[in-house]
Amino acid sequence: MKGRAAVEIERVDTPATAPASVLRPRGRARWTVLSLLLTITIVNFIDRQTVSVLAPVLRQMLHLTNEQYGRIVAAFQFGMMTGEFPMGWLMDRWGVRLGLAAAVLWWSGATAAQAATRSGLQLGITRFWMGTGECGNYSGGLKSIFRLFASEERTLAIGIFNTGSMVGATLAPPLIVYLAQRYGFRAVFLVPASLGILWVPLWVLVYRDPRAEQHAAVRSVSLASLLRESSAWAVMLCRFFIGPVMQFYWYWIPSYLYAARHLTLAQVGYWGWIPFLLGDAGGILGGWAAGVLTKRGFSAYTVRRVTMYSSATLCLTSIAAPFLQNTAAAFLAIGIAVMADNFLSANMFAAITDLFPDHAVGRATGLTGVAGGFSGLLFPLLTGYLVDRVSYAPVFAMVALMPLIGTSLLFIVGRQYRAAERSR
Repeated sequence: MKGRAAVEIERVDTPATAPASVLRPRGRARWTVLSLLLTITIVNFIDRQTVSVLAPVLRQMLHLTNEQYGRIVAAFQFGMMTGEFPMGWLMDRWGVRLGLAAAVLWWSGATAAQAATRSGLQLGITRFWMGTGECGNYSGGLKSIFRLFASEERTLAIGIFNTGSMVGATLAPPLIVYLAQRYGFRAVFLVPASLGILWVPLWVLVYRDPRAEQHAAVRSVSLASLLRESSAWAVMLCRFFIGPVMQFYWYWIPSYLYAARHLTLAQVGYWGWIPFLLGDAGGILGGWAAGVLTKRGFSAYTVRRVTMYSSATLCLTSIAAPFLQNTAAAFLAIGIAVMADNFLSANMFAAITDLFPDHAVGRATGLTGVAGGFSGLLFPLLTGYLVDRVSYAPVFAMVALMPLIGTSLLFIVGRQYRAAERSR
């Protein structure tokens, strides 16, 4: 296609569980698409971090307790849970080009609306609205990667895409503190909203849904049929336990550093990005390690077991964080746990592409998002309760153990993975 960087595609054979053929991109076009997916994920997670980084200021301005702040975080998670399956359906039914563009416009409008809030209730409502759109980032992104990358490249692509969450979380503290101190806290919401709106024309110009995807609705699967699959429950349970872990680091670490470690807001902005920088490395390493094992002939089952169990075990380091007197040592413990969890997440999302055919990836991802949204709704409420009445220590212990529980359930419940184990 002349005059534009549209995706050039080629037809390749796929397993019997997928549509008869899948169109994959040639040359570097798929990496251009991946760079756009990475960019919007960074913007997405800057949007998410606005309230958590500003939490010390907002809680004083709006007179919020930890429990009330927890309810605002839970409102966002409830929005994510509510929007997950509709967004997955949208991506499967209409294609990613239009579906993801609509999702970005929807959540960017909600991000901008937060600049006008004057109470905790208003902030909670706009965060709910934002959550209903932001969940589309993963269902659209994973479906695009499934379409555009072969299996030996796919986990690396997912790792790079998912690293956007860490890059966004790394950039958010210094960027948000700078904007708040220089232009006022309302600019913190308007800047990332503008970035999302500017991204949409680029996406519409560059990405083209392959013809097979445009007709995937012919092989559409119902919600009831998905829920009859053990694989659906396996990935849902896995994300139920793993999802809230990173959410805790995103939404509560600035408050922890401010309240428990007695850092100023400026110090939070100066130091708060360090654990997430390690998380950036974890996401890419998780995808790279899976790709290396795949190229050496290991099955998807073996690749996921090795990468997920090893990284879930490393997540246990966060238990030590609240007991370390030295703040730098606590940062290191948190950073190792964040790195391990992001390594794990790259393979958790890749497991969805292992277990589901192309025409169901969007909705399967949506179902895992519902499960993650439900636990993400409960966990902030429990976190606020424990922080107000006990301390951060039991919360750190929970987020240390939950990745190992989620990983175990993926392989125990997933019949397809259990069949692979029996065949070894």
